[in-house]
Parts: sequence; structure tokens; C-alpha cells
Amino acid sequence: MTIKTALIVDDEPDIRELLEITLMRMGIETQTAENLTKAKALLEQHDFNLCLTDMNLPDGNGIDLVCHIQQCFPHIPVAVITAYGSVETAITSLKSGAFDFVSKPVDLARLRELVSSALKLTEEKKVSKEAVETGNLLLGESPEMERLRKQIRKLARSQAPVYISGESGSGKELVARMMHLQGPRSEAAFVPVNCGAIPSELMESEFFGHKKGSFSGAVDNKEGLFQAANGGTLFLDEVADLPIGMQVKLLRAIQEKAVRAVGDQKEVAVDVRILSATHKNLAELVEAGEFRQDLYYRINVIELDVPKLRDRAGDIPLLANHILQRIAEECDVFDATISDEAMKCLKEYHFPGNVRELENIIERAFTLCEDDIIEASDLQLRPASKSDGAMEFSENAAKRSDETSLEDFLEGIERKTIEQALEETRWNKTAAAKKLGITFRALRYRLKKLGME
Repeated sequence: MTIKTALIVDDEPDIRELLEITLMRMGIETQTAENLTKAKALLEQHDFNLCLTDMNLPDGNGIDLVCHIQQCFPHIPVAVITAYGSVETAITSLKSGAFDFVSKPVDLARLRELVSSALKLTEEKKVSKEAVETGNLLLGESPEMERLRKQIRKLARSQAPVYISGESGSGKELVARMMHLQGPRSEAAFVPVNCGAIPSELMESEFFGHKKGSFSGAVDNKEGLFQAANGGTLFLDEVADLPIGMQVKLLRAIQEKAVRAVGDQKEVAVDVRILSATHKNLAELVEAGEFRQDLYYRINVIELDVPKLRDRAGDIPLLANHILQRIAEECDVFDATISDEAMKCLKEYHFPGNVRELENIIERAFTLCEDDIIEASDLQLRPASKSDGAMEFSENAAKRSDETSLEDFLEGIERKTIEQALEETRWNKTAAAKKLGITFRALRYRLKKLGME
């Protein structure tokens, strides 16, 4: 077993000794430095797995060391020790590339958690099947996608809250999931939540849990989303839809790293990384007084923008073919193709709904096409100018925050229609397909997708 080594940088001998003893009890060897100059010298002489540095040093500060390590030793995670309540300093260190921070007086339990997480970054780990599958959905050879994947790899190593911006359908949740899977929390839970889909009266219970009997209908103790994500990542999708009252409670939970269930008297510590996203402009909402500025700065330590599909049209053939092959294989079809004319139409289309819309278009076209070849007529693309289409989609998306409810509603109608056709044909799928005016293959695909097989 390889011995782990850590560099401790602090000008206070008592703090250095405390950190040394704590890490040594974890089986970690240590080297110490009382200033920036000695720390840089030790970094040249030894290969460290971790660095803990105080913010205030005699010949500089911790941010200087973070930047130096980021530039010269990017494989070494750095944690910064900040003064109690110094939120701005902590945020500055995270933006500079620090893995995480711990406040004085040092909570040893919190320190041990931080060290354990940091050391996982330097361990070679087997790439999970989920990480491979998620990565396959972030396809693209464009400069925009190369830059996005590089940013994801870098941010995965940090514990900084990341705000993921981008239009609806661009893949913000995929980005968040990939960031989780590539980071030290990958073995713990990734918990996504659509903030706009939770009724306001149930929001506190959903996030923080509740005790039995705390309100009408609370027949059992319930764990909240924060507890479910403990040790892992909580992804707040459409965070702009949170009501102001809930924003206050969420801010406290993030700041204190603790939550109190509805009806409980005590708080429970939670260790959760916060990733958030919305298709709305949060900065404008802050200006309008619809989103708290302090919460905005807390969740938006680092902003990551997901590119629009229309800004990387060169990736469309790769994405379209990948989506088609996935859908076709589910129907046991292995030679489905997209004609040159159809592909040309896709590349020229404005895609206001981004990758999600591309998936829907390919799925519909595959259901309609003959001889497993998608022609331009099968795509049924909406004629619209590039700017008008983007504006129309943005306005519609802003008006309709609960897309999941609409999808569920439409699926319910589809399910009922298919069930009726099957009952009328005594569950003869060939006859049912004919009655519905679709191919047998298309019916089989719909049955599989709806879980009706």
C-alpha cells in the first residue's frame, strides 16, 4: 500500500502540530512549511498527494500558493484554511482552483472528511459504466464541446458550487452528472431535483425531510433530498423557480452544512456538493428582486455555460447517428440510416430545443420512416428563422416551467390510445398497429418505451 503524503503550510506552530497529528493518525505522512518560500521549495523536492495551506502567510497568502500549485502541480488538490466566517475569502480560494476550504477553529471531523475526499482525486479509479454512458451523451468534436469536457474534468476535482447555464434541452443535467462521476464523490449519490416541479407547500419537507406527525399526512419519518445526497452531489435544476422563502432556508443549509427536518428540534450535519442550473438569466432575476443576491453568489462561485446545439452544427451528424443507432437497437434494427438530404436539413435547422429536440425528431422520424431510412420528409421540421426560433422557444420555456407534467400528460394519452387499440384487436399487435396507422416496428418501440411490453 502506497503511503500518502501531505504538505501543511501555516505560520502558527500549534496549528501545524494539530494538523500533523490529525493526518498522521489517518496514516498520512506530512511535511510542514511556515511560509510560502519554504512551501514552494518542498513542492519541488517531494511528490505530495495533498496540500493544506493557511490563508495568511508571512511572505504571501494561500491564494498565491493555490495559483502556483494550479500552474506547476495541477495534480495536487489544495485545501485552504480560512478565518471563521470569511465567506469572501473562501469563495476567492475556490475560484482560484482550491479543492475545498475549512474554517478556523478547525473542526477535525470536517477536516478528516475533506482530506479523505481530496485523496480520492489522486487515486486511480476504474471508470464506471455510468460515467462511460454519460460521456457518450456529451458527444461532439467541435471546439465548444472540447472546451466543455475540459472544464468538466477540471471542475470535477473541486468542491466549489457550480452554476450551469444554458438553454433548455442543451444537456445541463448531463454536465452535472458527468462532473459528479469524474470527481471524488462518484461512489456516493447524485440526486437531481427539478425545483419548479415541487409544490411550494411541500418544498421544505422535500429538501430537509420531516418527522412523523409534524403535519397532516406525515405518517412516517421522511429523509429529505439533502440527506439522500449526503456524501454526494445535489443537483438543483431550474433553481430560479424556488420561491423567496425557500431560497432563505436553502442558503442557510448550504452555509451551515446542516439541515433541520420539519418538526425536529435539532440540526443534522450534511456533506453535499451543490450544482445548480436554470435556463433563465439569474443575474437579471437578482436585479429584479426575484432571486436573492446572497444565494446567487453562494451557488454561482463558478459558472459553466453549456453551448447551444445551433452553435455547434458540425456535431449534429455525430449526435443524430448516435441517437438513431440507440433507438434502432432497442427495436432490434441494426442498419437504420439517415439520408444525405435529411442530414442536410438537420444541419440547417435552428434547434430551439437543442439536443433534447434532436432526440425527439430522430425518434419520431424513425417511427415514420420506411425501409429503416430516415428521409427529409420524415423529420417534419418546423420552418423558422434562426433568431425567431430561438426567441420563440425561450419565451415558451419561460412561460412553461413544468415540462415533465406535459410529457407525462402526453404519454398518458398515448398509453390509453395504444391500450384501446390492443383491446379492440384482442392484443394482436400487428392488427393494433394497422388500426393505429403505424408500422408494427413502431408499435413495438412505443410499447417498449412506455413499459407496456
